[in-house]
Amino acid sequence: MHKTSNVLNYLPRTTRSKAKDDLHQIWMAEGRVAAEKAMALFEEKYAAKYPRAVTCLVKDRDALLAFYDFPAEHWLHIRTTNAIESTFATLRHRTKRVKGAFSKDSALSMMLQLALEAQTRWHRITVVERLGELIEGVRFVDGVAQLAA
Repeated sequence: MHKTSNVLNYLPRTTRSKAKDDLHQIWMAEGRVAAEKAMALFEEKYAAKYPRAVTCLVKDRDALLAFYDFPAEHWLHIRTTNAIESTFATLRHRTKRVKGAFSKDSALSMMLQLALEAQTRWHRITVVERLGELIEGVRFVDGVAQLAA
């Protein structure tokens, strides 16, 4: 999401809608190969007119496609930063309303309570059992565990 915004900032407003669709084709691809093809297509399509947008995208290619090395069941959680953003939006909203009427201890206490409340609305990681495989070092390719050779 943040990378999409960063790339779109280098494009004129008239181009952003189509470019956003093209960027979504990258991170919503079925696998790494399809994502690489979508990224190459984005490069080909926009490099001549908007080289800074393309540079912004491709410089982080490995990091952006790293989630394909995790179980496919976890991609939903990895693709979004919503849990982090919504939690901090609640904190930000509350602290702006009070406008600095906190001591350090009361601010930390309030933030802890707000975070604990926000936690009740978080989605649990699907197929938690796959976390053990990650910890053991099982290699995943396009979301599928690879058998040790």
